[in-house]
Amino acid sequence: MARPRRIVLVRHGESEGNHDESIYERLPDHALALTERGLRQAEATGERLRKTFGRERVSAYVSPYRRTHQTLAALGLEPALLRVREEPRLREQDWGNWQDREDVRKQKAYRDAYGHFFYRFAQGESGADVYDRVGAFLESLWRSFERPDHPPNVLIVTHGLTMRLFCMRWLHWSVAEFESLSNPGNAETRTLELGKDGHYHLDRPFEQWRTPRPYGPSSESRTR
Repeated sequence: MARPRRIVLVRHGESEGNHDESIYERLPDHALALTERGLRQAEATGERLRKTFGRERVSAYVSPYRRTHQTLAALGLEPALLRVREEPRLREQDWGNWQDREDVRKQKAYRDAYGHFFYRFAQGESGADVYDRVGAFLESLWRSFERPDHPPNVLIVTHGLTMRLFCMRWLHWSVAEFESLSNPGNAETRTLELGKDGHYHLDRPFEQWRTPRPYGPSSESRTR
């Protein structure tokens, strides 16, 4: 099995929706583009990634949203070293179709009270739903490692919540641990690096906004 040396997760750069939430009333979530600031963020991240990857091959997976495709393009990676696959299972959490700002505001308040993992948006998904499709993607990803010529780098360009859930699934975090963490910033990365012990380790933690509140003895917090 040719396991990659590193798995790099990248959140998209600043999008029109990050800049102005009212745009969700006029444009569907998947169609939102990067802002000029978001493009610059992605370009800066790309400069760092090019130094990290060097002349090594990269297997890239990208969410089908416009802002993630634009982020991948702005990274400026060498096309000859890059294999790209669009992966719908890495899309953003579905919040419904056309969004009413006041309704979304109320639902976010309900989610904060109910729990980010279990709360399901009225016309969309819960964090648990996203976790399930991320888990299905991981099974496919592991099967790809069986190829002896698999690239030494995996790049995943996706969304903040999806990044956290990917790491939760990979590193076996509890629900309480997941709910204590914040999304990364726009165009931020997190890297799972293969250690000498044969296990992957996160290069830096997600920001923790509260102490985990375990639901029982089996979900007590562990050191990441």
